[in-house]
Amino acid sequence: MQTMYYIGLDVHKRTISYCVKDGSGVIHAEGTIPATRLNLDLWMKKLPQPWTAAMEATVFTGWIYDHLQPHAAALKVAHPLMLRAIAAAKKKNDRIDAKKICDCLRCDFLPECYMASTAIRERRRTLRYRSLLVRQMVQMKNKIGMLLMEAGVSYNKQRLHKAGYFRELLATNPDIPEGLRSLLRLCREMVVRLQKTESALVCSLEQDSLLMDRVERLMTIPAVGPITALTWALEVGDAKRFSSIKKAISYCGLCGAEKSSGNTMQRTPLSKQRNKHLQTTLIEAAKMAPRNSPALALLYDREKQKGNANRATLAVARKLVAYLMAVDRGQRNFQVVERSNSIAA
Repeated sequence: MQTMYYIGLDVHKRTISYCVKDGSGVIHAEGTIPATRLNLDLWMKKLPQPWTAAMEATVFTGWIYDHLQPHAAALKVAHPLMLRAIAAAKKKNDRIDAKKICDCLRCDFLPECYMASTAIRERRRTLRYRSLLVRQMVQMKNKIGMLLMEAGVSYNKQRLHKAGYFRELLATNPDIPEGLRSLLRLCREMVVRLQKTESALVCSLEQDSLLMDRVERLMTIPAVGPITALTWALEVGDAKRFSSIKKAISYCGLCGAEKSSGNTMQRTPLSKQRNKHLQTTLIEAAKMAPRNSPALALLYDREKQKGNANRATLAVARKLVAYLMAVDRGQRNFQVVERSNSIAA
Protein backbone atom coordinates (compact mmCIF):
# COMPACT_ATOMS: atom_id res chain seq x y z
CA MET A 1 0.00 0.00 0.00
CA GLN A 2 1.34 3.38 -1.05
CA THR A 3 2.07 5.91 1.71
CA MET A 4 0.15 9.18 1.49
CA TYR A 5 2.04 12.36 2.37
CA TYR A 6 0.23 15.32 3.90
CA ILE A 7 1.24 18.93 3.32
CA GLY A 8 0.18 22.00 5.28
CA LEU A 9 0.59 25.36 3.51
CA ASP A 10 0.55 28.76 5.16
CA VAL A 11 0.20 31.15 2.23
CA HIS A 12 1.08 34.83 2.12
CA LYS A 13 1.59 37.46 -0.54
CA ARG A 14 5.32 36.85 -1.01
CA THR A 15 6.05 33.51 0.68
CA ILE A 16 4.51 30.10 1.33
CA SER A 17 5.51 28.10 4.41
CA TYR A 18 5.07 24.34 4.10
CA CYS A 19 5.30 21.21 6.23
CA VAL A 20 5.31 17.66 4.79
CA LYS A 21 4.38 14.71 7.04
CA ASP A 22 3.49 11.07 6.52
CA GLY A 23 0.50 9.33 8.07
CA SER A 24 2.32 8.66 11.36
CA GLY A 25 3.22 12.35 11.81
CA VAL A 26 6.92 12.14 10.93
CA ILE A 27 8.15 15.37 9.31
CA HIS A 28 9.77 14.75 5.92
CA ALA A 29 10.33 18.36 4.88
CA GLU A 30 9.52 21.87 5.94
CA GLY A 31 10.55 25.35 4.92
CA THR A 32 9.55 28.46 3.01
CA ILE A 33 9.42 29.14 -0.72
CA PRO A 34 8.67 32.33 -2.69
CA ALA A 35 5.02 32.61 -3.75
CA THR A 36 5.56 32.34 -7.50
CA ARG A 37 4.44 29.74 -10.04
CA LEU A 38 8.04 28.93 -11.04
CA ASN A 39 9.11 28.22 -7.45
CA LEU A 40 5.99 26.12 -6.87
CA ASP A 41 6.87 24.01 -9.93
CA LEU A 42 10.43 23.47 -8.70
CA TRP A 43 9.15 22.63 -5.20
CA MET A 44 6.59 20.10 -6.45
CA LYS A 45 9.30 18.14 -8.31
CA LYS A 46 10.96 17.41 -4.97
CA LEU A 47 7.82 16.20 -3.18
CA PRO A 48 7.30 12.53 -2.33
CA GLN A 49 4.38 10.92 -4.14
CA PRO A 50 1.44 10.78 -3.71
CA TRP A 51 0.57 13.87 -1.69
CA THR A 52 -2.45 15.80 -0.52
CA ALA A 53 -2.32 19.39 0.67
CA ALA A 54 -4.39 21.91 2.62
CA MET A 55 -4.22 25.69 2.97
CA GLU A 56 -6.16 28.42 4.70
CA ALA A 57 -8.61 30.52 2.66
CA THR A 58 -7.03 33.91 1.94
CA VAL A 59 -6.93 36.47 -0.87
CA PHE A 60 -3.99 34.57 -2.40
CA THR A 61 -5.47 31.07 -2.17
CA GLY A 62 -7.22 31.01 -5.55
CA TRP A 63 -4.26 31.02 -7.92
CA ILE A 64 -2.22 28.69 -5.67
CA TYR A 65 -5.14 26.24 -5.53
CA ASP A 66 -5.50 26.27 -9.34
CA HIS A 67 -1.76 25.76 -9.83
CA LEU A 68 -1.42 22.84 -7.41
CA GLN A 69 -4.68 20.99 -8.10
CA PRO A 70 -3.59 19.05 -11.23
CA HIS A 71 -0.60 17.59 -9.34
CA ALA A 72 -2.22 16.68 -6.01
CA ALA A 73 -4.11 13.54 -5.05
CA ALA A 74 -6.43 15.89 -3.14
CA LEU A 75 -6.38 19.58 -2.33
CA LYS A 76 -8.44 21.21 0.42
CA VAL A 77 -9.06 24.76 1.60
CA ALA A 78 -9.69 25.38 5.31
CA HIS A 79 -12.23 27.83 6.71
CA PRO A 80 -10.11 30.48 8.51
CA LEU A 81 -12.64 31.15 11.30
CA MET A 82 -12.84 27.46 12.12
CA LEU A 83 -9.10 26.99 12.59
CA ARG A 84 -9.29 27.72 16.30
CA ALA A 85 -6.11 25.74 16.97
CA ILE A 86 -4.14 28.38 15.07
CA ALA A 87 -6.07 31.47 16.14
CA ALA A 88 -5.96 30.60 19.86
CA ALA A 89 -2.32 29.53 19.98
CA LYS A 90 0.01 31.26 22.43
CA LYS A 91 2.95 31.03 20.06
CA LYS A 92 2.17 31.69 16.41
CA ASN A 93 4.36 31.94 13.33
CA ASP A 94 4.25 30.71 9.74
CA ARG A 95 6.20 27.49 10.43
CA ILE A 96 3.93 26.50 13.32
CA ASP A 97 0.82 27.41 11.33
CA ALA A 98 1.90 25.15 8.47
CA LYS A 99 2.48 22.27 10.93
CA LYS A 100 -0.96 22.68 12.50
CA ILE A 101 -2.70 22.79 9.14
CA CYS A 102 -0.81 19.65 8.17
CA ASP A 103 -1.86 17.88 11.39
CA CYS A 104 -5.51 18.89 10.89
CA LEU A 105 -5.38 17.44 7.38
CA ARG A 106 -3.59 14.27 8.48
CA CYS A 107 -6.02 13.59 11.32
CA ASP A 108 -9.09 14.52 9.24
CA PHE A 109 -9.92 17.46 11.52
CA LEU A 110 -9.62 20.11 8.80
CA PRO A 111 -12.69 22.43 8.67
CA GLU A 112 -12.95 22.38 4.88
CA CYS A 113 -14.74 25.20 3.07
CA TYR A 114 -16.33 25.24 -0.38
CA MET A 115 -14.06 26.14 -3.29
CA ALA A 116 -15.87 27.18 -6.46
CA SER A 117 -14.57 26.15 -9.87
CA THR A 118 -12.06 28.35 -11.67
CA ALA A 119 -14.65 29.40 -14.27
CA ILE A 120 -17.12 30.54 -11.61
CA ARG A 121 -14.44 32.41 -9.66
CA GLU A 122 -13.30 34.27 -12.78
CA ARG A 123 -16.85 35.42 -13.54
CA ARG A 124 -17.43 36.26 -9.88
CA ARG A 125 -14.41 38.56 -10.04
CA THR A 126 -16.02 40.39 -12.97
CA LEU A 127 -19.32 40.82 -11.10
CA ARG A 128 -17.59 42.13 -7.98
CA TYR A 129 -15.65 44.59 -10.14
CA ARG A 130 -19.01 45.76 -11.48
CA SER A 131 -20.06 46.49 -7.88
CA LEU A 132 -16.95 48.66 -7.49
CA LEU A 133 -17.90 50.64 -10.61
CA VAL A 134 -21.43 51.21 -9.26
CA ARG A 135 -20.05 52.55 -5.97
CA GLN A 136 -17.72 54.90 -7.82
CA MET A 137 -20.58 56.04 -10.06
CA VAL A 138 -22.74 56.87 -7.02
CA GLN A 139 -19.82 58.80 -5.49
CA MET A 140 -19.46 60.88 -8.66
CA LYS A 141 -23.20 61.62 -8.76
CA ASN A 142 -23.13 62.69 -5.12
CA LYS A 143 -20.10 64.86 -5.86
CA ILE A 144 -21.97 66.69 -8.63
CA GLY A 145 -24.80 67.55 -6.24
CA MET A 146 -22.34 68.60 -3.54
CA LEU A 147 -20.44 70.92 -5.91
CA LEU A 148 -23.67 72.62 -6.93
CA MET A 149 -24.77 73.03 -3.30
CA GLU A 150 -21.40 74.53 -2.36
CA ALA A 151 -21.91 77.19 -5.04
CA GLY A 152 -25.52 77.84 -4.00
CA VAL A 153 -26.94 76.64 -7.33
CA SER A 154 -30.57 75.48 -7.38
CA TYR A 155 -31.30 72.32 -9.35
CA ASN A 156 -33.88 69.57 -9.82
CA LYS A 157 -32.61 66.60 -7.83
CA GLN A 158 -34.70 64.05 -9.74
CA ARG A 159 -33.46 65.26 -13.16
CA LEU A 160 -29.89 66.25 -12.29
CA HIS A 161 -28.23 63.16 -13.76
CA LYS A 162 -30.20 63.16 -17.02
CA ALA A 163 -27.97 64.23 -19.91
CA GLY A 164 -30.35 66.85 -21.39
CA TYR A 165 -31.11 68.58 -18.10
CA PHE A 166 -27.44 68.61 -17.09
CA ARG A 167 -26.39 70.30 -20.36
CA GLU A 168 -29.20 72.83 -20.03
CA LEU A 169 -28.22 73.59 -16.43
CA LEU A 170 -24.62 74.34 -17.37
CA ALA A 171 -25.61 76.41 -20.41
CA THR A 172 -28.34 78.58 -18.87
CA ASN A 173 -27.51 78.98 -15.16
CA PRO A 174 -25.40 82.13 -14.57
CA ASP A 175 -24.67 81.18 -10.94
CA ILE A 176 -22.19 78.47 -12.00
CA PRO A 177 -18.64 79.92 -12.32
CA GLU A 178 -16.42 78.77 -15.17
CA GLY A 179 -14.04 76.85 -12.89
CA LEU A 180 -16.94 74.87 -11.46
CA ARG A 181 -18.29 74.08 -14.94
CA SER A 182 -15.10 72.23 -15.86
CA LEU A 183 -15.27 70.15 -12.67
CA LEU A 184 -18.93 69.34 -13.28
CA ARG A 185 -18.23 68.27 -16.87
CA LEU A 186 -15.36 66.07 -15.67
CA CYS A 187 -17.63 64.38 -13.08
CA ARG A 188 -20.33 63.87 -15.69
CA GLU A 189 -17.88 62.31 -18.14
CA MET A 190 -16.73 59.89 -15.45
CA VAL A 191 -20.35 58.94 -14.67
CA VAL A 192 -21.07 58.24 -18.35
CA ARG A 193 -17.87 56.23 -18.73
CA LEU A 194 -18.62 54.17 -15.63
CA GLN A 195 -22.20 53.55 -16.78
CA LYS A 196 -21.03 52.23 -20.15
CA THR A 197 -18.42 49.98 -18.57
CA GLU A 198 -20.88 48.64 -16.01
CA SER A 199 -23.48 47.89 -18.71
CA ALA A 200 -20.89 46.11 -20.85
CA LEU A 201 -19.80 43.90 -17.94
CA VAL A 202 -23.39 42.92 -17.10
CA CYS A 203 -24.17 42.15 -20.77
CA SER A 204 -21.07 39.96 -21.07
CA LEU A 205 -22.11 37.94 -18.02
CA GLU A 206 -25.75 37.63 -19.14
CA GLN A 207 -24.64 36.30 -22.53
CA ASP A 208 -22.08 33.90 -21.07
CA SER A 209 -22.92 30.35 -22.12
CA LEU A 210 -22.01 29.01 -18.68
CA LEU A 211 -24.56 31.26 -16.95
CA MET A 212 -27.23 32.06 -19.54
CA ASP A 213 -29.70 29.22 -18.92
CA ARG A 214 -29.33 29.40 -15.14
CA VAL A 215 -29.84 33.16 -15.03
CA GLU A 216 -32.91 32.95 -17.27
CA ARG A 217 -34.49 30.39 -14.92
CA LEU A 218 -33.76 32.49 -11.85
CA MET A 219 -35.23 35.59 -13.49
CA THR A 220 -38.63 33.87 -13.76
CA ILE A 221 -38.95 34.55 -10.00
CA PRO A 222 -40.85 37.80 -9.29
CA ALA A 223 -38.53 40.63 -8.16
CA VAL A 224 -35.40 38.79 -9.33
CA GLY A 225 -33.60 40.77 -12.01
CA PRO A 226 -30.31 40.12 -13.84
CA ILE A 227 -28.08 41.47 -11.04
CA THR A 228 -29.79 39.40 -8.34
CA ALA A 229 -29.72 36.28 -10.54
CA LEU A 230 -26.06 36.74 -11.47
CA THR A 231 -25.07 37.43 -7.87
CA TRP A 232 -26.84 34.29 -6.68
CA ALA A 233 -25.37 32.08 -9.41
CA LEU A 234 -21.79 33.29 -8.96
CA GLU A 235 -21.64 33.73 -5.19
CA VAL A 236 -23.44 30.46 -4.35
CA GLY A 237 -21.86 28.31 -7.06
CA ASP A 238 -23.50 24.92 -6.62
CA ALA A 239 -26.82 25.36 -4.77
CA LYS A 240 -26.89 21.65 -3.92
CA ARG A 241 -24.08 22.14 -1.41
CA PHE A 242 -26.70 23.51 1.00
CA SER A 243 -28.64 20.65 2.59
CA SER A 244 -31.47 22.96 3.69
CA ILE A 245 -32.92 26.40 3.06
CA LYS A 246 -31.94 27.42 6.60
CA LYS A 247 -28.27 26.87 5.80
CA ALA A 248 -28.60 28.94 2.62
CA ILE A 249 -30.27 31.75 4.60
CA SER A 250 -27.42 31.61 7.13
CA TYR A 251 -24.83 31.79 4.34
CA CYS A 252 -26.58 34.88 2.95
CA GLY A 253 -26.45 36.58 6.36
CA LEU A 254 -30.22 36.92 6.76
CA CYS A 255 -30.42 35.54 10.30
CA GLY A 256 -28.79 36.26 13.64
CA ALA A 257 -26.44 34.02 15.58
CA GLU A 258 -27.85 31.92 18.43
CA LYS A 259 -26.31 31.86 21.91
CA SER A 260 -28.00 29.39 24.25
CA SER A 261 -27.00 27.89 27.56
CA GLY A 262 -29.26 25.83 29.78
CA ASN A 263 -32.77 27.23 29.59
CA THR A 264 -31.75 30.63 28.21
CA MET A 265 -31.50 31.47 24.53
CA GLN A 266 -30.39 34.75 23.00
CA ARG A 267 -30.61 35.85 19.39
CA THR A 268 -28.00 38.36 18.27
CA PRO A 269 -28.36 40.85 15.37
CA LEU A 270 -27.50 39.75 11.84
CA SER A 271 -24.34 37.67 11.85
CA LYS A 272 -21.15 39.11 10.38
CA GLN A 273 -20.16 35.61 9.19
CA ARG A 274 -21.90 35.80 5.85
CA ASN A 275 -21.45 36.46 2.16
CA LYS A 276 -21.75 40.24 2.20
CA HIS A 277 -22.27 40.48 -1.58
CA LEU A 278 -25.30 38.19 -1.44
CA GLN A 279 -26.66 39.85 1.69
CA THR A 280 -26.58 43.34 0.16
CA THR A 281 -28.11 42.25 -3.15
CA LEU A 282 -30.91 40.19 -1.57
CA ILE A 283 -31.91 42.97 0.84
CA GLU A 284 -32.02 45.47 -2.02
CA ALA A 285 -34.16 43.05 -4.05
CA ALA A 286 -36.43 42.45 -1.05
CA LYS A 287 -37.18 46.18 -0.78
CA MET A 288 -38.54 46.17 -4.34
CA ALA A 289 -40.11 42.69 -4.28
CA PRO A 290 -43.54 43.64 -2.79
CA ARG A 291 -44.17 45.84 -5.85
CA ASN A 292 -43.72 42.89 -8.23
CA SER A 293 -45.21 39.93 -6.35
CA PRO A 294 -48.62 39.80 -4.60
CA ALA A 295 -47.44 36.88 -2.44
CA LEU A 296 -44.36 38.78 -1.26
CA ALA A 297 -46.47 41.91 -0.71
CA LEU A 298 -48.77 39.93 1.61
CA LEU A 299 -45.76 38.56 3.47
CA TYR A 300 -44.30 42.05 3.86
CA ASP A 301 -47.58 43.54 5.13
CA ARG A 302 -48.11 40.69 7.59
CA GLU A 303 -44.62 41.09 9.06
CA LYS A 304 -44.77 44.88 9.06
CA GLN A 305 -47.94 44.79 11.18
CA LYS A 306 -45.77 43.37 13.96
CA GLY A 307 -44.14 46.79 14.16
CA ASN A 308 -40.77 46.55 12.39
CA ALA A 309 -40.31 47.34 8.69
CA ASN A 310 -36.71 46.10 8.65
CA ARG A 311 -37.77 42.67 9.93
CA ALA A 312 -40.46 42.60 7.24
CA THR A 313 -37.79 43.24 4.58
CA LEU A 314 -35.66 40.43 6.03
CA ALA A 315 -38.66 38.07 5.91
CA VAL A 316 -39.12 38.87 2.21
CA ALA A 317 -35.38 38.34 1.59
CA ARG A 318 -35.55 34.91 3.29
CA LYS A 319 -38.53 33.99 1.12
CA LEU A 320 -36.53 35.02 -1.97
CA VAL A 321 -33.76 32.66 -0.86
CA ALA A 322 -36.33 29.84 -0.64
CA TYR A 323 -37.55 30.66 -4.16
CA LEU A 324 -33.99 30.82 -5.53
CA MET A 325 -33.09 27.50 -3.92
CA ALA A 326 -36.20 25.79 -5.32
CA VAL A 327 -35.60 27.02 -8.86
CA ASP A 328 -31.84 26.40 -8.79
CA ARG A 329 -31.96 22.91 -7.29
CA GLY A 330 -35.00 21.83 -9.30
CA GLN A 331 -33.60 23.13 -12.61
CA ARG A 332 -37.03 24.46 -13.58
CA ASN A 333 -38.77 27.81 -14.01
CA PHE A 334 -40.61 29.42 -11.12
CA GLN A 335 -44.27 28.49 -10.78
CA VAL A 336 -46.89 29.65 -8.28
CA VAL A 337 -49.12 26.88 -6.97
CA GLU A 338 -52.28 28.06 -5.26
CA ARG A 339 -53.46 25.98 -2.36
CA SER A 340 -56.31 26.32 0.11
CA ASN A 341 -54.60 28.67 2.56
CA SER A 342 -51.14 29.30 1.14
CA ILE A 343 -49.22 30.21 -1.95
CA ALA A 344 -46.08 28.17 -2.56
CA ALA A 345 -43.43 27.99 -5.18
